[in-house]
Amino acid sequence: MQTQDKAELCFPQLPNTSCRKPTAQSNAVFLNIMLVSVSVLTVFLNLLIIISVSHFRQLHTPTNILLLSLAVSDFLVGLLAMPGEIFRLTTCWFLGDVMCSLYKYLSCIVSFTPIGDMVLISVDRYIAVCDPLHYPTRVTVRRVKLCVCLCWFYYFLYSGIYLKNDFTELGRYNSCYGQCVIVIDYITGAVDIVLTFIFLITVIIVLYMRVFVVAVSQARAMRSHITAVTLQRSVTLSTKKSELKAARTLGVLVLGFLMCYCPYYCVSLAGDSVLNGSSAFYALFLFYFNSCLNPVIYALFYPWFRKAVKLIVTLQILQPGSCAAKVQ
Repeated sequence: MQTQDKAELCFPQLPNTSCRKPTAQSNAVFLNIMLVSVSVLTVFLNLLIIISVSHFRQLHTPTNILLLSLAVSDFLVGLLAMPGEIFRLTTCWFLGDVMCSLYKYLSCIVSFTPIGDMVLISVDRYIAVCDPLHYPTRVTVRRVKLCVCLCWFYYFLYSGIYLKNDFTELGRYNSCYGQCVIVIDYITGAVDIVLTFIFLITVIIVLYMRVFVVAVSQARAMRSHITAVTLQRSVTLSTKKSELKAARTLGVLVLGFLMCYCPYYCVSLAGDSVLNGSSAFYALFLFYFNSCLNPVIYALFYPWFRKAVKLIVTLQILQPGSCAAKVQ
C-alpha cells in the first residue's frame, strides 16, 4: 500500500513534501483535447498572417504592421501559453520554480499584448475613417513600428510588476513540490482590471463606435448624392449591404473580445483560491480562445489574406520575385 502511494507522488523520493499526481477526469480530458485543437489552429492561422504580411511587399502598410504584431502575440499564445497551461494544470510540474516563474512571465506578456495591439488598431481605424486626409502624414510605417515596440516594451514591464511577488520569492505559493501555482492578490487583480480591462476596453469601444457612426454617415451621404443616377436602386442596395457588413464586423469584434476576456477578469476578481480551480480552467480557455478568433476577425475579412494564403499553400512564395506579387 505504501509503494502504491509513493507511485502516485510527483516526487516519490520526497514523500512528505511531494504533490500527488493529478487524476485525469473524463471532462478534463475532453477540455484538454479542445484546448490542444484550439492551440494548433491558433498557431496555424496566425502563422499564415505572419508569413503573408512579412513576405509580400504590398502588405507592408501601417495597418498590416499592427495586424502582424497582433498575429505574433497570438501565435505565441498558441505556441507557449496554451500548451503550458495544459501542462501546468494536468500534470506534475517537473521544471522547477525558476521555469515556473519564467513561464508565467512570458505567458502574461503574450496574453496581455493583444489588448494593446487592439487599442492601436482602433486608433488606426479611427484616424483612417474620421480624418482620412491627414492619415498618410499622421500614420506612417515608421511611427507604427515605434508604437508597436513601445507596446511590447510596456507589457514586458507591466508583466514584471504584475508578477512581482513570484520573482521576490520563487515558489512561495506552492504548497508542495510539483506545483506551479498562479496567485494574484486582490489589490493587484483589481488594479489590473481597471488598467488593462475597463480602461482599454472603454477606449476600444468608444473609438469603434465613433468609427461606425462616421462610416454610416459617410455611406448615407454618398447615397444621397446618387439619387439622380439611373442605377440608383442597385447602388442603394450595395450601400445598405456595406453598412450592414460594417455593423456586423464591429459587433463581432467587440462582442467576441468581451465574451473571451470578461470571464477571466471575473475569476481573477474572485480571489486567490479560485485562480487554480476548475472555473479558472474554463476562464483561461475563453481567454486564450480570443487569440484564435483574432485572425478570423481581423484577417479573414480581408480579400488580400485569402489571395496570400493561396500563394502560400501552393508554395508559389518560393518562386523568385514572389514578394512583389500583387495580392490587393
